[in-house]
Amino acid sequence: MNIPKPLVQTNQAFIVVTVLFSLLFYRWLLFIPFIIGVLTLITKRNFVIIIGQKFLKKPHSQYVLEDRDQQLFNQWIATVCLGVSLLSFYFGYELLGVIFSIMVALAAGIALMGFCIGCTIRYRYLMWKHRRKQV
Repeated sequence: MNIPKPLVQTNQAFIVVTVLFSLLFYRWLLFIPFIIGVLTLITKRNFVIIIGQKFLKKPHSQYVLEDRDQQLFNQWIATVCLGVSLLSFYFGYELLGVIFSIMVALAAGIALMGFCIGCTIRYRYLMWKHRRKQV
């Protein structure tokens, strides 16, 4: 099942806002997108998207749809980076924590502007896998 683009953008905006707030105010706020990411990867259901569905005015099929598998791949990347960030902050590696947090916020922010870094990574990986099978 594909996901309406406004819901994907809602999730991206949520990630950008929570990560920026965590860097500006309280580092523990990073746990919110991290936990939601972990739960999404376990259940294959994103709670930000579930809540956002209530605000859609048209049926899903009337929106531009995004690939569900691609969104799960992107969620893996974001969740791993947020986990590394949280661990870095916990062990006192402040700069590393900030770098990984900023990477997540930048990737989500750039995706909101129309370029998906995770999509490019996944595409290149799938092409690499395909080429290996051909040889």
